[in-house]
Amino acid sequence: MSDGLVRIRDLELDYGGEFNLKIPELDVRRRETLTLIGHNGSGKSTLLRILSLLAPPKSGRIWFDGEQVGMSSRQHLRLRRRMASVLQEPHLCRMSVFRNVALGLRFRGVREKDAEELVMNWLKRLRIDHLRDRHARSLSGGEAQRTSIARAMVLEPDLLFLDEPFSALDPPTRQALIEEFQQILSQTRTTTVFATHDRGEALALSDRIAVIQGGRLAQWGPSEEVFTRPVSEDVARFVGAATLIPGRIDAVEDGVLRIGGPHGPLEIVGEGRVGESVVICVRPEDITLSRGDRSTRSSARNVLSGTVERVLPSDTSYRIVVDCGVHVVASITRSAFRELDLEVGQEVNASFKATAAHKIRHDAHTATS
Repeated sequence: MSDGLVRIRDLELDYGGEFNLKIPELDVRRRETLTLIGHNGSGKSTLLRILSLLAPPKSGRIWFDGEQVGMSSRQHLRLRRRMASVLQEPHLCRMSVFRNVALGLRFRGVREKDAEELVMNWLKRLRIDHLRDRHARSLSGGEAQRTSIARAMVLEPDLLFLDEPFSALDPPTRQALIEEFQQILSQTRTTTVFATHDRGEALALSDRIAVIQGGRLAQWGPSEEVFTRPVSEDVARFVGAATLIPGRIDAVEDGVLRIGGPHGPLEIVGEGRVGESVVICVRPEDITLSRGDRSTRSSARNVLSGTVERVLPSDTSYRIVVDCGVHVVASITRSAFRELDLEVGQEVNASFKATAAHKIRHDAHTATS
């Protein structure tokens, strides 16, 4: 049996010339979570609707579990019975939590006794069994979304669709639910297609990631590869590789590229040819900052000097933008920030290892891997 549960080829959808979705090739493997990530309006939710057989494409082919999907409404209904969805808005019915979760089982003719056991299992797993008899319209946002997840998971779907299910929740509720859902997916190995614009959610839940930009599949592959080895400047910016340094390959020796440019020589591990115009991208967490009298250059081949331009605090770290002739963005812990005693206008060194940087062709804007 093929490892691919869903395959799409040459998929197109045209919204009257205003928006055009084109996906030449994409597969969803069994037991994986594939995340569609992109800006709002990029086409990821549209692609999700096509895959869940709720919207027909203009052209292209879709296979589900080896069966090519046609135009038959009877076939669509049969296949949709093997799917379930969790949306940004839970859309719960005017009934109790228990009855909401049991609704799909009732439609499928599951016996009441069996349904009771299945429903209570998922209410307990999602820690809402104490809300069994609560009216769904009286729930908080997190409780409502837990109910929606239970309603989907109780069906034991072959394919689960998630469309921005955590985006409307407050940060503590959102974080807790993501961590619990990560465990659920790890235990059940439910094949899942997840649409989000949030990089943190994508990294927490995904096996593979597909970056959608302007209706096009810009890159897809293992999560770590997409985030650390983007194929274009556009993808690099979106996945958070915020430091982009232009240059030219001056020398190649033993798998190390020597990059020349207005910001001084840099060395990175990679492949390329002498004379090639490139852009070096580095993630914020891979850049180390030091003050002039506290240099940490020993383990990093690349050091740029500059001035702190912006200090952006978050709940767990600080994002520091340094003007080195090019903007260098570093993410440092709160303790490191206090130790360095940083403030706007200070001179600092920004360093990164040769293995931490990734080379992109200077003319690469979008690509598919």
